[in-house]
Amino acid sequence: MLRNYFKIAWRNLTRNKAFSAINILGLAIGIAACVLILQYVTFELSYDDFHDKGNRIYRVLQDRYDKGKLSTQWAGGAQAAGNSFKAAFGEVEDYVKVLKRRTLIADYGEKSLKVEHVFIASESFFKIFSYPLLAGNAATVLSEPNTVVLSESVAKRLFGNENPMGKTIKFNQRQAVKVAGVYKDMPANTHLHADLLIPHLTYIQEMGKDNNPDNAWMWDGAMSYLLLRSDANPKALEAKFVPYIQKTIGAELKKYDADAIYKLQPLRDIHLYSHFMEEAEPNGDGKTAYLLLGIAFFIVVIAWVNYINLATARAINRAKEVGVRKAVGSLRGQLIRQFMTESVLLNGISVVLALLLVAVSIPTFNQLSGQQLSFSLLGSATFWLPLVGLFVVGAFLSGLYPAFVLSGFQPVAVLKGKVSTTSKGILLRKSLVVFQFAASLFLLVGTLAVYHQIQFMRTQSLGLNIDQTLVINPPIIRTDSTFMRQMVAFKDELLRRPSIRNITASSVVPGQASDWNAGGIRLKGTDESKGTQYRVIAVDYDFLKTFDLKLIAGRDFSKDYGLEKKAVIFNKKAIKQLGFDDPKEAIGKEIDFWGGIFTIVGVTDNFHQQSLRDAYEPLILRLIPDVRGYFSVKMATSDINTTLATVRSEWNHFFPGNPFEYSFLDERFNEQYRADQRFGQVFGLFTALAILVACLGLFGLASFTTAQRTKEIGIRKVLGASVGEIVQMLYREFAVLILVAFVVATPLAWYAVNQWLETYAFRSTIQWWLFALPFALVLLIALLTVSFQSIKAALTNPVKSLRSE
Repeated sequence: MLRNYFKIAWRNLTRNKAFSAINILGLAIGIAACVLILQYVTFELSYDDFHDKGNRIYRVLQDRYDKGKLSTQWAGGAQAAGNSFKAAFGEVEDYVKVLKRRTLIADYGEKSLKVEHVFIASESFFKIFSYPLLAGNAATVLSEPNTVVLSESVAKRLFGNENPMGKTIKFNQRQAVKVAGVYKDMPANTHLHADLLIPHLTYIQEMGKDNNPDNAWMWDGAMSYLLLRSDANPKALEAKFVPYIQKTIGAELKKYDADAIYKLQPLRDIHLYSHFMEEAEPNGDGKTAYLLLGIAFFIVVIAWVNYINLATARAINRAKEVGVRKAVGSLRGQLIRQFMTESVLLNGISVVLALLLVAVSIPTFNQLSGQQLSFSLLGSATFWLPLVGLFVVGAFLSGLYPAFVLSGFQPVAVLKGKVSTTSKGILLRKSLVVFQFAASLFLLVGTLAVYHQIQFMRTQSLGLNIDQTLVINPPIIRTDSTFMRQMVAFKDELLRRPSIRNITASSVVPGQASDWNAGGIRLKGTDESKGTQYRVIAVDYDFLKTFDLKLIAGRDFSKDYGLEKKAVIFNKKAIKQLGFDDPKEAIGKEIDFWGGIFTIVGVTDNFHQQSLRDAYEPLILRLIPDVRGYFSVKMATSDINTTLATVRSEWNHFFPGNPFEYSFLDERFNEQYRADQRFGQVFGLFTALAILVACLGLFGLASFTTAQRTKEIGIRKVLGASVGEIVQMLYREFAVLILVAFVVATPLAWYAVNQWLETYAFRSTIQWWLFALPFALVLLIALLTVSFQSIKAALTNPVKSLRSE
């Protein structure tokens, strides 16, 4: 019997090639798109799920408050947190501290290697986290100062096939350290990627006895992870932090009218829900992941709707088949199984085609999304389980309703030719078409909103000039005693070239968050409780001039006033935070900056140090003439290659041994929008696929509807109707459905876009054309989709139409 079901199903598919092709192609595209998105989301959700003790590992977050208002949220908080909480609370089984360190040069013999992702880690790193060690003991590998633990790839590049254990390497041509261990390269799905680990004891040794970071509650920058006991309650432990902090540093915080609240963040939440100060690396976005999951759902449902629509629309054509089958003794259950078999066969073919589409599109999808999916996923359970699930669910859901409709015909009525399309059936099909295009309109409005916001951010005035600016990364190998002379000579030599207009050095460049967060800054002579937090950028004399920053009060830094090491320039927001409404009133005022007295010599207008996603921050530009930072070279020529060669030559002369690493500031600044751009590209791609799938179904439905109205069209032509009038009549039905879809989708899309824009400090307004353009585009595409069948029917000879059955 089952064999017969499949034989009949295959015959039906091959007899109606056009409808079968539309259904198979629509389902294949829908399933392929859904599978790709599921793989993307699955990968995002898999971050840090490989740690054996992962469900007991929590990161300590620090929220800093000034004057009762939240000022900063830290991923890398107070350096004393980990060891102090371990000593104070029995719920904490162990802890580990991790600190980011600057890029370094590692030398071994004649080999020299730049290592970018360098971290300091305390002893329990490999005991708490499940990063496999290839050499060394997890309990002791980070227990000695002046040692290092290398990743497998760094060890390979430095030592080749030589055993690295016990070998000595040099950091930045100064510090000699011994290799104590090698660990397997950290997987892609972890929030922490380290190429090299330095023991925390080395850091303590460098800081000296009087500056032990394990006692430092007011130094930030350490990511502290706690391993809780299996019976510990994280929320209850969090509540205990409050009285402990008040007891430990409450008096110190009170002096500044400040507060610090410590929270526990589950390890697996870090990647998707953490965007705080001092993150180990940029994280993902949970909202984006789940939004893409919603798009996947929309696309595959649209494809299933196509099948239901076309299957029920063709019910009249199969009515006689059902009548004959019932007349010769077929039971309704057998007929249901027959039609469900057709659904299984069609979905099965679609899955095979979807598999081919996924395999072909993986490289393109990776380029668009920034993901690292590979063909190896074809051998993983995380790929096949969703695919099998989509097949089973799709075959059942899409085939169930048509099967019950088709099997429900009464044989007597059918064989007498009294079966007609019911109003309920027509209403269902129209409702499904409205759902398809409402979903398509919703996605299209979202895509346009994303691109509009990105364009808005990229075209707004930043308050500074980043064009024609070459940025050189800070020198890694330095001789402190001669660095100032090297720096001045390098700048002077470049400024002699007509192709160089200006050059400045700074701790960070526009597009970077300042990692110098200074609290307790106040006007000289005021109470310590008046101190507030500011972001500080260390700059030389030429920073304002190089970036064309607008002074609204006071003056720029100048060598005419000597070294001016006690001079600072505030931005407008910082002056407001200090208590001045008029920037001119702040000029000449002295501030207490961590015990040092500095003079405000100028005030700049607010400028965007970071992307327009972030609000203006209170910034202090602090003059440090020999700042060890980035060099920003303002070029006065379009001959970039020649200028680059000149700068490279002088760099190698003045900073020998340092890699010449550069970028262009406008590109570097726009990198902040890369995640938004990728999201827009992925969103746009799947929106286009959703519209394509919906139009495939519309084409099939239009073909069937036109065929059903063949005689009506013939009669209208005989009575004098023109081709244009007939096409207009056929268009009207579908245009009304698109209009209803627009009415349904518009308020939902407006709400979603408005909620999304709320995440940006500077955002575009929601324009009317964001809705009108998608409506016009979808209407045009829909009408073009039905045009072929409509015009063909309108041009048919009425005599031929009236003869048709």
